[in-house]
Amino acid sequence: MQLRDIQQRWLQQLEGERGLAQLTIKNYNRLTGIDIELLERQGIEATEQLTRPVFERLLVGWRREGLGERSIALKLSAWRTFVQYMLDYQHLSDDPLSGLKAPKIPKRLPKNLDVDSISHLLELPLDDEIAIRDSAMMELLYSSGLRLAELVSLDMDSIDLRYGQLRVVGKGSKTRIVPVGKVAIKAIQRWLKVRATWLATRPEVALFISQRNQRISQRTVQQRLNYWGKQQGVVGNLHPHKLRHSFASHMLESSGDLRAVQELLGHANLSTTQVYTHLDFKRLAEVYDSAHPRATKGKKSS
Repeated sequence: MQLRDIQQRWLQQLEGERGLAQLTIKNYNRLTGIDIELLERQGIEATEQLTRPVFERLLVGWRREGLGERSIALKLSAWRTFVQYMLDYQHLSDDPLSGLKAPKIPKRLPKNLDVDSISHLLELPLDDEIAIRDSAMMELLYSSGLRLAELVSLDMDSIDLRYGQLRVVGKGSKTRIVPVGKVAIKAIQRWLKVRATWLATRPEVALFISQRNQRISQRTVQQRLNYWGKQQGVVGNLHPHKLRHSFASHMLESSGDLRAVQELLGHANLSTTQVYTHLDFKRLAEVYDSAHPRATKGKKSS
């Protein structure tokens, strides 16, 4: 029997006898169907042609396509389910996937900090100018969920303190407008006074600068966050992505609006060619103000 016909019977069995959800069945069809088309082009159409070397070549092909470890693991899992069906119904006599291991999946994103930990972290002792600058950077990272590269690329005209808006240039040079919370605005206002004294009359467009009066580097930001993490008692290394991850988690927990959070993050799983028009700024601001822990609540400024 042809492999394609058996696959269709397998999908029908998943729906009829096992009662799996339509989305799950569609995923199984997608994960195995692409490979079946490839095998058919190679002249592999019968089940007896499914050997261990065939799947080893498929695995190599997946890697060449640039599939990540999780995607490869999902494909192998789908094929194992399909192969088990073929073994159960005697379309196969031996398991060609036996001993073929899925790649190790990288560790998940670091755990986000809870709201209380974030509040403690961001209450920096503002006893020198560098601490004032670092406070503004950290508040903005958490306030708007910025990537490290986005933070250091900010210019003076990127932020509108009056309206609490920030223009961010993200991956693929995509520009998005995100809200800035009141606590972060106060921190930035303090920093701008320091910045003016550092620069005096020297021209510099960067919002955040080093003591050398140049745009601050990503490495310096990483070092400063790690320093403050230790000073404030944060378990593990503190890095910009932990603040971004915490922002996303807290916003999603509070609002339940996944689409809005994706928009605020400029998240990669939105289409790379899509212009973000499905939510306007007013809607984003409403979600932000109602959900972000440091947006409008009258917390004591640091």
